[in-house]
Amino acid sequence: MLDLLLLRSFVAVIDEGSFTRAANRLHLTQPAISGHLRRLEAQVGKPLLRRTTRAFEVTPDGECLAAYARAILALNRDAMTQLSRSTYQGNVRLGVAEDCVSAPLMRALREFMEDNPQVELGVRVGIPGDMIVAMKRGDVDMVLGAQCGSHEPGRLLWHEPLVWAWAERCPVRLPSPLPLALFPEACPYREAALTQLALAGVPQRMAMLCTSGASLRAAVEGGFALAPMPESQLGPGLVALAEEHGLPPLPEAEFMLMTNPSGDQSVLAALAERIDEHLCPAPIAEPV
Repeated sequence: MLDLLLLRSFVAVIDEGSFTRAANRLHLTQPAISGHLRRLEAQVGKPLLRRTTRAFEVTPDGECLAAYARAILALNRDAMTQLSRSTYQGNVRLGVAEDCVSAPLMRALREFMEDNPQVELGVRVGIPGDMIVAMKRGDVDMVLGAQCGSHEPGRLLWHEPLVWAWAERCPVRLPSPLPLALFPEACPYREAALTQLALAGVPQRMAMLCTSGASLRAAVEGGFALAPMPESQLGPGLVALAEEHGLPPLPEAEFMLMTNPSGDQSVLAALAERIDEHLCPAPIAEPV
């Protein structure tokens, strides 16, 4: 029997044209994706990709399997959608960290509302720490955001390195004190960065207090300041600086769904499943 996880990785590699981009899309490591492809080839007993000097080519057997894989994955999604349709009712208030707002998340929320027309869903965007306080106060029912070393209970969606982001075109001659672009207090990236700099004895100053991801990115892209940022959010024009530049290592960012225990757990569980499906469609710690 073909493994859905292996098929999902196979299709992602073909769609993205790269093992690295496929790993980023599925929130896995590149070795894990390579391991999935080896296991899938072992299952079918035929090579599916032919490595070339430039990248790879899909073999005729791979093209055949890809068509079946897309159909199998689509049928699996349709089955889950039909089986998850419900008659949930009520209001759900979702708190989302600013850097977690994305098109895949919005699609997940739209589909959830389509499948549950009696549920009124409202979204509040802000700093993760503020969202958690709001949840404990009863103002929101669920929070989607990152943690860096804290231990709020919840559902782990994925984790990735937190890095020092800097402008790719700027020379790496960092001034002292280190100019930082940060979100306001209660941001886990801010707290992690300031803690690690203090422990390493690296002087810093607040160069820019940002209230949005756009302003933070502008500060970094322009070479005005350095900022702690999840690795997947670097994007074009940004690079990650490391210990050889005199910077201390940062902890991993754990992206969590945290739920208010006083909310309707059946509705919140259904919403969590839909978000998980869109944001992290494969396990994060699959062995190679």
